[in-house]
Amino acid sequence: MLAFAKGHGTLNDFVCFSDPDGVLDLTDEQIRFLCDRRAGIGGDGTLRAVRARHVPGYQQHGDTWFMDYRNADASIAEMCGNGLRVFLRYLLTEGLIDDRPIDIVTRAGVRHGEFLDGDQIRIGMGVPRVAPDQVPVTVGEQVFQGRAVDVGNPHAAVLLSSGGLDTLDLTREPGYPAEVFPHRANVEFVEPVGDHHVRMRVWERGVGETFSCGTGTVAAAVASATAAGEASGTWRVDPPGGSLLVDLDPAGARLTGPAVIVARGTVNL
Repeated sequence: MLAFAKGHGTLNDFVCFSDPDGVLDLTDEQIRFLCDRRAGIGGDGTLRAVRARHVPGYQQHGDTWFMDYRNADASIAEMCGNGLRVFLRYLLTEGLIDDRPIDIVTRAGVRHGEFLDGDQIRIGMGVPRVAPDQVPVTVGEQVFQGRAVDVGNPHAAVLLSSGGLDTLDLTREPGYPAEVFPHRANVEFVEPVGDHHVRMRVWERGVGETFSCGTGTVAAAVASATAAGEASGTWRVDPPGGSLLVDLDPAGARLTGPAVIVARGTVNL
């Protein structure tokens, strides 16, 4: 039996469980079961809380919490912005941390988190890297030009004109150059709403179209800022699951949004 909690950040949802001593070795099949929305608990991924000293390659971080994130298909992802906020909320509600600012180890590096008023959490996202050249992204017969953005994990952000977002068919994974994204990519389609305000839809590798993607909102803001010739500013990004704020400056990006735990229980593995 596995004790778990279910949480979400702008409807990007996760199955959370703690394994401080690194003794759980869940199989890919068990991860997929936990994320199955009919046969299991249901989620876009799983979040395992483990001390970094038990994770190969990260032992130098000692007892700092490590976010072991797995996609719904059990593939490993380097980073997850919504997942990190839910991870922090989970640690707090389980009494594993207090509400002081904290560093968390991820496969994309150490990330800083702060608890704000209500259900809001702000996290540092590192310094996003933007490729100078655009890349083709295909959806069915349509071909778009996207911007490759690294937010600790790979993204292709496509900027659309107004009115094109809702007509896209994202039932299948968009196409993109494998040589640019050898480990696959998350793909964002971004449409302007107002000044420093965009909405987006996202295809997450290993999951499919999701209601939200934290790193994807940062990629959307970075691509929009790059197109506008701006290096700093605050962007509101609206995925289908809600609204998130992305603060950009040369020192890095910060993502602010809600994170809530909605259920707890035990599941038979």
